[in-house]
Amino acid sequence: MASHRRPKPVGRTRASILTAAAATAVALSSQTGAHADPAPTKEQVAAQVDQLNEQAEAANEEYLAATEKQQDLQKQVTRLQDQVARQQAEVSGVQGRLAEVAAQQYRDGGISPTVKLMLSSNPGDFLGQAGAVSRMNATQADTLKSFKAEQAKLDVQKTEAEHKLAELDTSTRALKAKKEEFQGKLAKASALLNTLTQKEKEELAAAEARAAAAAKATADRASRDTVRPDLGTADVPTGSYTARAIEAVKSKLGSPYVYGAAGPNQFDCSGLMQWAYRQAGVSIPRTSQSQAGAGTNVGTNIANAKPGDLVIYYSDRHHVGMYVGGGQVIHAPHTGAVVRYVSATAMPISAIVRI
Repeated sequence: MASHRRPKPVGRTRASILTAAAATAVALSSQTGAHADPAPTKEQVAAQVDQLNEQAEAANEEYLAATEKQQDLQKQVTRLQDQVARQQAEVSGVQGRLAEVAAQQYRDGGISPTVKLMLSSNPGDFLGQAGAVSRMNATQADTLKSFKAEQAKLDVQKTEAEHKLAELDTSTRALKAKKEEFQGKLAKASALLNTLTQKEKEELAAAEARAAAAAKATADRASRDTVRPDLGTADVPTGSYTARAIEAVKSKLGSPYVYGAAGPNQFDCSGLMQWAYRQAGVSIPRTSQSQAGAGTNVGTNIANAKPGDLVIYYSDRHHVGMYVGGGQVIHAPHTGAVVRYVSATAMPISAIVRI
């Protein structure tokens, strides 16, 4: 007769482990199955890329500003180092004259206590001793005073040079960080675009081209408007520097956007503005933030803008375009795009600047 043994009860601890394992398996199964995140659409990718490009452009303008600061600091440091070198030569010359005094006194019977003080490491102490000064002849006293003055000047220049070198070092590290920041944004944007198929990339490029063509058509219609000449360039004197700058910026329609480029065939936003005005014989600063202060600020109402004005965008002023009439600006948008028309109010206006 077969024996029917009841199975041993599972221990409470072991039962808990088995229950937890089962629950984990169910959770993992649900996460990897029904709740998997769907792949982003090409429109969502495009929106993320635009956001990254905007952030990269802001970082690029800051990088360019940091570059200008670093270059200026380097010039200051070089100038100070030259001054230090010249001042050191002056001090050495005075020291030589003091040595001649000592040599003469030695030949005359030994170095006097006065000259020993003159050649001490701290000759200023000597000048504070009226009795010692009275024992010197006028030439020796003048030489020592000259030495003290030149040495004090040298010390000041050395200190200033050290401070500028420290500032330059800080600026160099900030420059490196900004460069890495905008390069990182560009890398993310590129990686996102690479998730799209070739067909999707072509569709996005076609949509951008259509938008640029539509903006140009709007500007062309406005420029032919005889009732409102202010919408075009009819009110810009022929041959003026403003007219030449407008023609220059128009000549670069279709040129590719490249970070840090300022022409003649590739541009970032502020580089395009600087290049266009340079063709007209006018020098303006390199960055959009600096360009915001390059002329007369006429506010933020686009109705007050005249062709040739710089329109500065966003609260941090990291983007700029040139108003060309018809409610349009020409600008260099971002990586992957070309110099093109866009509505002047497509972005938040920070300032309108008349050069």
